[in-house]
Amino acid sequence: MINVLLAASIAMTVALLGTPLFIKFLVRRGYGQFIRDDGPTTHHTKRGTPTMGGAVIIGATLLGYFGAHLLLGFVDWLGWFDMGTNRFTLSALLVLFLMAGLGLVGFLDDYIKISKQRSLGLRSWEKLVGQTAVAVVFAVLALQFPADGFRTPASTSISFVRDTGIDLAHFGAVSGLILFVIWANIMIAGASNGVNLTDGLDGLATGASVMVFGSYVLIGIWQYNQNCQINPGPNCYDVRDALDLAVVAAAVAGSAFGFLWWNASPAKIFMGDTGSLALGGALAGLAIVTHTQLLMAILGGLFVIITLSVIIQVGSFKMTGQRVFRMAPLQHHFELLGWAEVTIVIRFWIVAALCAATGLALFYTEWVVQL
Repeated sequence: MINVLLAASIAMTVALLGTPLFIKFLVRRGYGQFIRDDGPTTHHTKRGTPTMGGAVIIGATLLGYFGAHLLLGFVDWLGWFDMGTNRFTLSALLVLFLMAGLGLVGFLDDYIKISKQRSLGLRSWEKLVGQTAVAVVFAVLALQFPADGFRTPASTSISFVRDTGIDLAHFGAVSGLILFVIWANIMIAGASNGVNLTDGLDGLATGASVMVFGSYVLIGIWQYNQNCQINPGPNCYDVRDALDLAVVAAAVAGSAFGFLWWNASPAKIFMGDTGSLALGGALAGLAIVTHTQLLMAILGGLFVIITLSVIIQVGSFKMTGQRVFRMAPLQHHFELLGWAEVTIVIRFWIVAALCAATGLALFYTEWVVQL
């Protein structure tokens, strides 16, 4: 498991030391955040704070993952230790592709906002096209290149803590592929937009992301130790490349943790859409290839709650003309109630931790029950 620890350490160090350098670069270029006038008035003091910090999270994640593999590969080459499990895998590379691809879409959105000094970046349809294109490529490739004779990175079955009996392939091979692509797009769009909506207060989305990706580190390690290829049995996990997926999750968690040092209140930099879309994409990608699709909604429960607050607010206003919350997303409702920003962030972190703990408990309980 040294590769997991190494990936997290490299990613955290790169993010921790690289973020202030990126802040200086952004300040010299004048790339500051544009603050909407219809948001909480307390946010106006944040105008001009450097944004697009998600680029650091993505870069640190990639360096953490590839750096850990290359360093351990060098150690293996020297003959000091046998690193038989140290190899690049398709499942991990697909998740990193999804993360970087959505991050690029977010970067374009952030850059347009900054360069034109407005709250609107890419048009809605442009962002949707970009997200969809990346998600479709990921989904199609995730059902290709079987290993060990039968396993592909993803499965057409709907999964909770493992694949259920609901298999989209029952509708036919082509129809199953199409339905899976649609389902994957829904998951990816939901996760990326959920993190995006949560990223409204200093450190809120970053801290919550550390907890969720930390959970996926534990899930990946457990699935590897109880994998059907290693410990065959009625409750084993038929998940391909589980250990390398834990490495990816560790790299993402480490990079977000290092970035949090500078993103915590008062934030010296914001992650922007570059970071929120990338983190949401990585989360959905891990859920798909670890076969924990529906469990993701529990592990990332804070993102779900905040997304639902927006849906409820918009739906209520359109149907009745009345607003349920003073402002949506939910964190701004509490701001207008007079809660301090730090208080909201810490309490929401507690909610995020409870959601992650509940998801892990359900994951482990299902395995114990099958014994």
